[in-house]
Amino acid sequence: MALTVDEIARLLGTKGQRQYGREAVSQLEHALQCAQLAEEAAETPETVVAALLHDLGHLLAAERAEEADHAQQQRDDLHQYIALPFLRGLFAPAVLEPIRLHVDAKRCLCAVDAGYWDTLTPASKRSLELQGGVYTQEEAQRFMTQPFAAEAVRLRRHDDLAKVPGKATPPLAHYMRIAQTLACQAQPTREKLTAL
Repeated sequence: MALTVDEIARLLGTKGQRQYGREAVSQLEHALQCAQLAEEAAETPETVVAALLHDLGHLLAAERAEEADHAQQQRDDLHQYIALPFLRGLFAPAVLEPIRLHVDAKRCLCAVDAGYWDTLTPASKRSLELQGGVYTQEEAQRFMTQPFAAEAVRLRRHDDLAKVPGKATPPLAHYMRIAQTLACQAQPTREKLTAL
């Protein structure tokens, strides 16, 4: 069920041309900008790849046609979970967990950072409501105790800034090389688990 790195690249290169929700960039532009911001912040290769792939679930969703647009506005598509079965055989938890947690990171940041809400775009504020709204202080504290929560919070901040129309970024191939290296590193672990 896992995708290959080449299949991910094709998916981003084709379906990634679609507009990113109600933002002024495409899904691919958003992914590349997010990965670029993570790389510029000297994040680990795992976090850079998580930044690139954090919204892959939007592209994998069964129906993303225009006729589904209205229904999509009324419910959360749970995109942070959709991609995980397709990536689990390919990448380690250091890539997967920030992807899984990036929506909850937004909910947490709204609870713990007084100015964070004001930095969100209208589309991001709308999706926050569909995603369950702002965490309570207790929920935010519980969230931050999870492994990779800090990486998810940093990814979230990159995510929020990765919506600049026309911004120059490295090409997709640059980040797919990093993804390929991580996938190759994860291979021995998968082989050991299969042998058990």
